[in-house]
This record gives sequence, structure tokens and C-alpha cells, in this order.
Amino acid sequence: MLRTNTCGELTKKQVGKKVTLCGWVNSRRDHGGIIFIDLRDRYGLTQIKFDPKISQKAWDEADKVRSEWVLKVSGDVLARPKDMINPKMATGEVEVAISEIEILSRSKTPPFEIDQDKNVNEELRLKYRFLDLRKPKLQEMLKIRDLMIRDIRAYFHKHDFIEVQTPILASSSPEGARDFLVPSRIYPGKFYALPQAPQQFKQLLMVAGLDRYFQIAPCFRDEDPRLDRHYGEFYQLDMEMSFVTQEDIFKIQEPLLSELTEKYSSKKVMWKPFPRISWHEAMTKYGSDKPDLRFDLEILPITELVKDCGFAVFSDAVKNKGVVHALKIDDGGKFSRKEIDELTELAKSKGAKGLAYIIVKDKELQSPLIKFLGDTLAQKIVKEVKAKAGDIIFFGADDWKTVCESLGAVRNECGKKLGLKDPNKAAWLWITDFPMYAYSEIEEGKIDFAHNPFSMPQGGLESLETKNPLDILAYQYDLALNGFELTSGAIRNHDPKIMYKAFEIAGYSKDDVDKRFGHMIRAFEYGAPPHGGNAPGIDRLLMAINDWNSIRDIYAFPKNGQGLDVMLGAPSEVEPKQLKELHIKLDLDE
Repeated sequence: MLRTNTCGELTKKQVGKKVTLCGWVNSRRDHGGIIFIDLRDRYGLTQIKFDPKISQKAWDEADKVRSEWVLKVSGDVLARPKDMINPKMATGEVEVAISEIEILSRSKTPPFEIDQDKNVNEELRLKYRFLDLRKPKLQEMLKIRDLMIRDIRAYFHKHDFIEVQTPILASSSPEGARDFLVPSRIYPGKFYALPQAPQQFKQLLMVAGLDRYFQIAPCFRDEDPRLDRHYGEFYQLDMEMSFVTQEDIFKIQEPLLSELTEKYSSKKVMWKPFPRISWHEAMTKYGSDKPDLRFDLEILPITELVKDCGFAVFSDAVKNKGVVHALKIDDGGKFSRKEIDELTELAKSKGAKGLAYIIVKDKELQSPLIKFLGDTLAQKIVKEVKAKAGDIIFFGADDWKTVCESLGAVRNECGKKLGLKDPNKAAWLWITDFPMYAYSEIEEGKIDFAHNPFSMPQGGLESLETKNPLDILAYQYDLALNGFELTSGAIRNHDPKIMYKAFEIAGYSKDDVDKRFGHMIRAFEYGAPPHGGNAPGIDRLLMAINDWNSIRDIYAFPKNGQGLDVMLGAPSEVEPKQLKELHIKLDLDE
């Protein structure tokens, strides 16, 4: 090794010892003819000093040195004077008096300051990501990610799971997002697809008898970037178990996620075990299928109370088979007119036509609604939702889904405005009993899978043959934390008869199923165990438990918000020769 110690380990125990350090120049200061440098590596900082009385030659070399140069230095460890001890540094009680220096590498002036925690344009940071990663904060993020993955592996090995790496080159499948396609040179006109998830492979591993599988799995989806998902690729803790119910999945995941939360963040898990809430209950009470339960604000149905009132907005919604719900916000009466207008626009962005409200005062109710509802009915509503002086009640009147989603968005924003989202709490919960089917968002009137098409319908084949498809529930579940969805999972459909029928309801013929999933059907015909699993997103988990602002910072070399790698210049054009080998011709607009 070129060094005897790192820049983060020297203490008073080493005083008098001769050491050799290597690292980058973090900062440089001249004081009365003595040059001080904070030398940095990934382990920390050590102050080194160059005194011409100790070595004129070393001082002369140090006089040339600038930020981010790479040095090898040797000298004696000294105790710092008491008035110069830096308690913020692990090495703050010592310094090294340098007698020898070797400049290993020079640096251009960096495009941004690395030794200071300043806001820097993200595009510039990502273009020079190799410099950005020198910042201790980002190195600490990568270290935490590494440690967490080690703990995950140890946990699953302890519980007798086998880690298996599934293929990266797979076939295209309809799993909700666009596939990244890889053209085949050997088979012209045919394509591989990068897997959106190892879904089918892990089910086939269960058929193969592996019983308990896990993987730190790379997943690829060509969908627009968003706050909690990195563009194009992400990593998830993929797992699957045989001969289980969904409760068995919960019991495996909960201790691990509780431990990771409390070990790698400042948050305290609010409940052990995690609560279970049905999808319908979550949407009705909280207006979200990933509600933030760090605060108690609940949406309450008041349809029966107002169905015959004279207020057309409410009564017409009920006549059209819609609902009327109320959301009481404690101390929300202090919201300004501007804040109420902002909440109204938020509700409209979720499909609501507006946002009616009542402010509860000490001796009166304040609202344009009173003249339509009448004071008696208004007071009944206040009593029903248990509002007190200083509260505000918001109302939604429309179809069930629009009311839930619009009031859910208002609830979430009010939680933020009122400071109810305690950063030291982790409100984990399972959302269960998702609908198997929903109306297609693309083709009006068409029934489609609401979520994962491989989920087992509750009631099995009988429910598929006898129930309205929109009333069928799936053995499907999500895990949410503080308003983030962290994982989806399900007990799988392992019966070919049930699978054919499930896909038939969604408009797929037997030939369609055989063409797309013939390998799955074939496997299930050879003795498939009941099985299920899920797959928490690792990077999203780290982001959620630490309240980090950007998921991109968790990746060593991320894409930007537009899905571009500005450091490598990807995606990029390729040579015509490469396209010819793949039998591809481009049809681009001029």
C-alpha cells in the first residue's frame, strides 16, 4: 500500500508515530508562513501542515498545490494545541507535520466547489458525476445502500432463502409499462426485452421446487421519470415463497423492514405488526391507496345525511349514483383565503369540480353553503364529523373514485401545511384486497386487469364465473410508508384453468395467452405449488426512510430528470454499420 493510514482514523493514540497518507486536497490555507491542508479520502479528513522549519523542500512543493490535487505525504502525528482542536472532525485532535510530499496527480479547477455544501445545478453535477461523488454526503449514501443490501442478504439467507440471478435478456410482456427492447443480430426482426421485473422467472423457480427465492434484482421500465423512481432502471428486493398465504409473506417482510427503518434512519416504526387495511377502506378513509398514517385526518361518508338536501351539487351527485364525503381538518379554520383557493385547485387537478367548505367558529358557521343547506343540516354535519371551533370541513360530491382521490390530495396537503408529517415516525401499513379488474384507461368500456395479471382471484374459478368482474378482489397487496408505495405483491395464480378464465375476462383469447405465456401454462401443468411474494424497491425505501430529496442521488451514475446520461451522452446515435448488422432501418422525421 502507498499509505499506512487512511485520512479518517488518526487519533491521539498515534501521536509521535510516523505515518503516510494519500488523498485529495480538500482545502488549503496559509497562516504565517505555514501551509495547512485538509487531506480527504472516503474515510474522512486529516489536517496536515507544512512548516519550512521541518522541511523546506516539502513546503516548496506544497506551495504549488491546489484543490483536488492528489498527494502522498509522510510525517509525524502531533497533538493539536487545545485552542485548535476541531470537535467536528474524527481526527480533530491531531495533525500531521509533513516531511515528505509526492504529487501523484494534478487537477484542473473543478466546475463547482467540492469542499462546500452548496446548491449546484443538477445538470452540471451529473455531467461531472465523478467529481460530485467525491462529496462525503453522496459517498455516505452509497455506503448506507451497500450496508443495507448486506443486511438484506444476511436476513434472507438466515431464513433459508436462495439467491438466484434471473435473466436480463427476456421476452416482452404486458406488465404495465413500456419495455426496453434489444434487437437480435442472430434472429433478424426479433427482439429481447429487458425485464420490468423477474415476475415470471421467480414463479417458474417455485414450480422448479426452490421454495424460497430472493434477489437484489435490476428492473427496467421505459416510463417517465418521477420523484420516487429513477428513469429506466431501478433495483428491488425480489422474493417469492411456496406453500404460503399472504400473511406468511407479511411475517417475513415486516421484521426486516422494521429493522432496516430503525437502523438506517432516525425514524421509529409506529406499529408492529403493521396494520392491514383493505384497498376500498384506504381509498374511502384516506383518499389514497398509499396513505400517510402519521396523522389521523379521516374522510367520512355523509351521503345518507345529505341525499335529500336542497343543495343541487350534493343531491345531484347522489342521484347519479355518486357520493358525498367530508374531510374535517383540525385547526384548519386558520387557513387563509389564498390557501383554501390553492386546495381547491388541487382538488380540481384530481377531477373535482370544486371544493366546498364550512369553517366552524365559536358561535357560528362560516360558509357560502349555509344558505343552501340550512343551518339545521349544517349543524348536523358538524356534529356528524365531530368538528369543533377552529376546524374546517371540506366536501367532495361526485363519483366515488373522484371524491376519494380529490379529498385524499387535500388531506395530504393539509397534513403538510399543518406540520403533521412527523419526520421521526415510520407509518408502515399493508393495503390488501385490491380489485382484480377495472375499466381500461385506454379503451372506453373495456374491462382490463387493475394490477398484476398473475394474481390469484379471491374465490378462484367460481368467482370468475359467477361475479361481476368489477366486484372480484385479488389476493394482492401493497406496502406503503408515509405516503410512498414501497412494494406490490400477490399470491399468484398457479392454475391454468383459472389463468385462462382470468385473461378471457380481460379480452385475451386462449391463443393470446398461449402465445404470450405458453411457458407459464406449460410449467403450471406439471405440478405448481401455491406461491406468492413481493418486491420492495431498495432505492425508494432508502429515499422514503431518510426523507432524501432525490432518488437520483442514491445511484452512483444516474440519469437526469429527462432520462439522459449527461456524463456519457446516452442515449446516442450509433454507426450505420451497427444498424445494418441488426437489420434495422430508421424512419425519423427530418
